[in-house]
Amino acid sequence: MAVMAGSVCVTVTLLMCVVGSQAIDLLRANAALGNPPYTPRVHCWCASYPNQSLCSWPEPPHSPPKHYIATYSERHRQLDTKHCQLIQPGSSSSALISASSSSDRLWHCLLPDLKLFTDYIINITAVYPGRSSSHLKSFMLEEIVKPNPPVDVRVSPHPKRGVSVKWSAPPTWANLDIFPLIYEIRYQWESRGTPESRNVDTYPYTNYELNRLTPGCTYQFQVRAKELLGLGEYSAWSSPVNITLPKTKL
Repeated sequence: MAVMAGSVCVTVTLLMCVVGSQAIDLLRANAALGNPPYTPRVHCWCASYPNQSLCSWPEPPHSPPKHYIATYSERHRQLDTKHCQLIQPGSSSSALISASSSSDRLWHCLLPDLKLFTDYIINITAVYPGRSSSHLKSFMLEEIVKPNPPVDVRVSPHPKRGVSVKWSAPPTWANLDIFPLIYEIRYQWESRGTPESRNVDTYPYTNYELNRLTPGCTYQFQVRAKELLGLGEYSAWSSPVNITLPKTKL
């Protein structure tokens, strides 16, 4: 960081170390002396491996930039930059966005057809009159895999003091036959006023039976998904579904 007295401009740079394919963050701000400009904080994920990835950042609540410049490149070919498709907050032009984001104040950058096992750097620059601020982020596609949550979760009681749980894969996961998903169920209940929770791995199956549950008790079920080989991270949990087991046998 360097500031020169009497200068009309200040440059601030923060660089985090790069090791192998691990992600880096580089923040760079160029501004007139005074309050520094807003620096986009960028989050990237791939909800449809390997077809489409997204990066997002929040719109500042006050004094938004005049515009953004969004580019990306392979780390070892940084001179060969490409512009990614910018999508404004509140837009519903992408099913991936509508399924992935609960906030309508996020900007998105669409990254189609990234190469497998390749290091990338994305540069999001917020441009103000006479100043700018950038966030550079490094990633590999395999590191940012994160499916959208499973959908259409259904829970029904069955005669063995239990329930049958069924669901569907996230519709945005386009290559289910080539890249299967595994699943995890979380169910929660109260026992004598104390919250209880348990998780069950179901692997590639989209249905599961749970037995020996308590008649008359109310259970809440959710399901999440992850790529079969363990790439990236689990999806968010699906919307909760509640069921109260009957007190008598079916």
